[in-house]
Amino acid sequence: MNAHGEMPIEKMRAAGFSGAALATFERNYRFLCSGEQADIAEESIEPVSDVLSYDSLQDPDDSHLGQLLKKTAVIKLNGGLGTGMGLMEPKSLLRVRGELTFLDMIARQILALRRKFDCRVEFLLMNSFSTSSESLSFLSRYPDLNATGGLEIMQSQVPKVDAGNLSAVRYPANPELEWCPPGHGDIFPALSGSGWLDRLLGRGITCAFISNCDNLGATLDLKLLDAFSRSGTSLLMEVANRSEADRKGGHIARLKATGRLVLRESGQCPEEDTACFQDVNRHRFFNTNNIWLRLDALKDALDASGGVLPLPVIVNRKTVNPRDPDSPPVIQLETAMGAAIECFEKTGVMLVPRSRFAPVKNCSDLLALRSDAYVMGEDSRICLAPERNGKPPIIELDPDHYKYVEQVDRATACCIPSLVKCDRLRISGPVGFQDATAFSGCVEITNAGSRERLLPPGSYENQSISL
Repeated sequence: MNAHGEMPIEKMRAAGFSGAALATFERNYRFLCSGEQADIAEESIEPVSDVLSYDSLQDPDDSHLGQLLKKTAVIKLNGGLGTGMGLMEPKSLLRVRGELTFLDMIARQILALRRKFDCRVEFLLMNSFSTSSESLSFLSRYPDLNATGGLEIMQSQVPKVDAGNLSAVRYPANPELEWCPPGHGDIFPALSGSGWLDRLLGRGITCAFISNCDNLGATLDLKLLDAFSRSGTSLLMEVANRSEADRKGGHIARLKATGRLVLRESGQCPEEDTACFQDVNRHRFFNTNNIWLRLDALKDALDASGGVLPLPVIVNRKTVNPRDPDSPPVIQLETAMGAAIECFEKTGVMLVPRSRFAPVKNCSDLLALRSDAYVMGEDSRICLAPERNGKPPIIELDPDHYKYVEQVDRATACCIPSLVKCDRLRISGPVGFQDATAFSGCVEITNAGSRERLLPPGSYENQSISL
């Protein structure tokens, strides 16, 4: 092992990484070399049934919200480029409402909250080396956002591992592709290693709300802030009800051996337990990746474990060049932020409305968010239109023709169709929209040809259209 190449740990050390970042990668790499499996067998867990519900929360007393907000930091995970959607820039700079990007809307939400309560709510971005420069440059248009100096936590980068001999992969054609981000579980060593954890605690900030930049449903909710402050838990995870569409996504369970909550991802499920994993009536709740964290508890946990939070390791197999399937196969070692729920003694989950989970993972999600199925409030919050009754439309766009943002932009250049009354929209083949187009109920549009066909303007309800 490693007889024909550089040790990944030595490569990381030679690049100048040290402290929490290096210690975390060393732990994860040694796990890979051990041959151990991170499987969580069905027999070792039990389903979670009774959880606290957002609907049961009372409106908080405004008199103490200002004090809570002064002790709170909002941290947004901003490490992705959105290459799966054809982007070559930070995904957070994608236009989602008119000319407004994710970062526009997040910045405006924070500033609106500060104005309303006349107090500073700390705001931080965890950027990657790929997103840092462009994101910080973009946010310079909001100078009031950064009044105390610095709003960036830098995510680490780690060597990709050669899948053949577990050495650090070499790719002379593009050496930058020899490195990768270590997943959003890196937020914990990044907070510690950057000094931000001690800095925040020194300012009296003990609570952090952490979520993804591409999830505009994940706002700093005051009911949740109040509930978390009273809960006595170190970490509170927002979960939502699983549907059939979520069968392959991770779920929450409880470990029989310790009684602790655990996040089980599909890659941690033994093949023989797949049916149980995908049973949404058995395992009813999935992780939204919105978490509430006590920073003093995180510091205690890191100190107790030698500075490394023992998160389960995700072994992600890819090619060194994600755009070239014939390039050398590699292993990317990653961790998930939500897996930290098993690292603290006092944790909890809160069942939240599906509206708090509205990520843009593909162009189908993007089309829905750009449409009138969602509305934007005066405080720049995005939520489902009231007529939707909390249920987003299901959009299925042909991946051969709408995988990339530029393809959706071209198809909707004249009109973004009305989806406020649409339950399901499925489009196969290249289709373009014209002015005054609206869908209701379930609509399917098919163009069997290779050239784009324009859908005539009009209202379409519960029908299939062939162009």
